[in-house]
Amino acid sequence: MSHVLIIGAGGVGSVVAHKCAQVKEVFTKITLASRTVAKCEAIAASVKERTGVGIDTMALNADDVAQTVAVIERIKPDLVLNVALPYQDLPLMDACLQAGVDYLDTANYEPPDVAKFEYKWQWAYHERFVEKDIMALLGSGFDPGVTNVFTAWAAKHHFDEIHQLDIIDCNAGDHGQAFATNFNPEINIREITQRGRYFEHGEWVETDPLSWSMTFDFPEGIGPKKCFLMFHEELESLVQNIKGLKRARFWMTFSDQYLTHLKVLENVGMTRIDPVNYQGKEIVPIQFLKAVLPEPASLGPLTKGRTCIGCLMRGVKNGREKTIYIYNICSHEEAYREVGSQAISYTTGVPAMIGAKMMLEGKWQRPGVWNMEQFDPDPFMEDLNQHGLPWTVVEMP
Repeated sequence: MSHVLIIGAGGVGSVVAHKCAQVKEVFTKITLASRTVAKCEAIAASVKERTGVGIDTMALNADDVAQTVAVIERIKPDLVLNVALPYQDLPLMDACLQAGVDYLDTANYEPPDVAKFEYKWQWAYHERFVEKDIMALLGSGFDPGVTNVFTAWAAKHHFDEIHQLDIIDCNAGDHGQAFATNFNPEINIREITQRGRYFEHGEWVETDPLSWSMTFDFPEGIGPKKCFLMFHEELESLVQNIKGLKRARFWMTFSDQYLTHLKVLENVGMTRIDPVNYQGKEIVPIQFLKAVLPEPASLGPLTKGRTCIGCLMRGVKNGREKTIYIYNICSHEEAYREVGSQAISYTTGVPAMIGAKMMLEGKWQRPGVWNMEQFDPDPFMEDLNQHGLPWTVVEMP
């Protein structure tokens, strides 16, 4: 039915390749490309062993627009699925525009030299994608992604208006390492050390990094965990697209050990994103730190426990106030058994596959640049249950 070009061979790229291969009636041809072709070949071997499906691999520099255009024109995919670095979103969107092919990613563009997390750079492509009669779907991971769809589904089925939204992300897993990140360390640490931001009464309110916290009692035996307020990109689109939102916040759990190590690294300058001169060479401290930390993909067999990510929403239905909580719980061990990756990669890779499936099946198809909550949430929610991320909805007192 369709040929998908997956760009990026990290932990998420591996999950996407495995999950696409499981849905071969939609993804009839899969090509996996990365700067390091050996990573693609290792993933292809795992996919073949686990699913029996063969996938093509190739080397590709996603920063090189001309090279990407040449590849797209040669292999003719129906969709480019970008799970490379967020710095590469714009070059890949440029390539898709030139080649006239649909585009999907899991995280918004970030300039390499500024820790900014905004959709404005990608939203600016909307008219050009409309003119080319092609589509870009932004943020088809879990958060952003599934959290947007949870909110849209609740707005459709449970509320006349949602007034308060709290997105709460808990990793209750343990990899046994003194300090490691569950996805790209450079991106992870940039995200955590930026200033917090939330939306209230039509305005954005800034906070010092990790200065606000709350304790939330997570379901199904995970229990109470301390959560810290952060800015996350889905808030930016949700406050524009979800009717009636008066307050929107994002929270994430971190262990005391993680925060202690992070503070030490920050204090000695290892989280800096500006270059420093060392022995006549310019190096970026956070990139050096990434090189010495454990590779996130290596944490798969070590990580035990579960993740719990969900949306707590308060609003009104038929004049009555109500509160609901929609969440998914994902087991690190079960994710590893299925696809060879831990749950952080799994919860991002599965929605990327489903978003691509929605586009290729024509269920979500509209020229322009769009966020997840701008489409009918029902078929996506149904596929979450069928493809490894079942969700639960409960009405809260």
